[in-house]
Amino acid sequence: MKLRSLGEDAVVAALTRALPLAPDVRHGAGDDCAVVGGPRARWWQLLKTDAVLEGVHFLPQEKPARVGWKALCRAISDIAAMGGTPQHALITLALHPECELAWARALYTGLRKAASRFGVSIVGGETTRSPGPTFLSIALTGRVQRTRCTLRSGAKKGDALYVTGTLGGSITGKHLDFIPRLAEARWLVENIRPSAMMDLSDGLASDLPRLAAASHCSYTLNEASIPKTKGSTLLAALTDGEDYELLFTIPPRARAKLERDWPRQFPKLTHIGTMQNATQAGKPPPHPHHGHDHFA
Repeated sequence: MKLRSLGEDAVVAALTRALPLAPDVRHGAGDDCAVVGGPRARWWQLLKTDAVLEGVHFLPQEKPARVGWKALCRAISDIAAMGGTPQHALITLALHPECELAWARALYTGLRKAASRFGVSIVGGETTRSPGPTFLSIALTGRVQRTRCTLRSGAKKGDALYVTGTLGGSITGKHLDFIPRLAEARWLVENIRPSAMMDLSDGLASDLPRLAAASHCSYTLNEASIPKTKGSTLLAALTDGEDYELLFTIPPRARAKLERDWPRQFPKLTHIGTMQNATQAGKPPPHPHHGHDHFA
């Protein structure tokens, strides 16, 4: 069976089924990060890996510093979505032998810039030869207080659904220059305690059903309220992907506090829907549109 006929979610499910897990693994594959630690430990460790590939995540003519920034910030965004703080990164870089050293140095300029801004230590990695496109993989650790660790799976019927920022149009440049919502996520887990949260990397039309399925819920989505980036259509806001905004749910009783106290320096915040009971089949109905799928 070809991967194209399955789609990304089915491929990941098939590969990660029945993986061996040690007793200290609190949460394995299936969320923005893996979570490791003792059941009563004050702090848990977060583990994340992410990759960018030339021709898929960036074009050959892009400035390498922007590529380096994107590569590390993608992983930082996932740490943020768990309510955590990033710590240590390992960089794996695959380059063609004809690549100019100046290009690789500029790539590391972007990596260092992102690391410095968000408090990440780059502690090592690996370089290897690529016969084709450039490949850059990030392994990132983080930590989160046990009581503030936020998964995709905690939403309940009646919870309000919110998204930060605006959606769509990432290809015009945002996908290379975005700012991970680290400060916003930290404020949320300290002040509001979302019931579920994830970052939007594949588009709302793909990522919202994932959050709902993890929480064994369905949802209603008010498409008229979806915040669109200037110049973007509703379809683009649903499906473009690489927005790297936060999608989260909160109990109804927390709505007034959230909307009153959301700091003014943070990005636009929009209530876009409500979580509902699961359907009879136990899964949310598929959205008529789909975001990015690596194998579609």
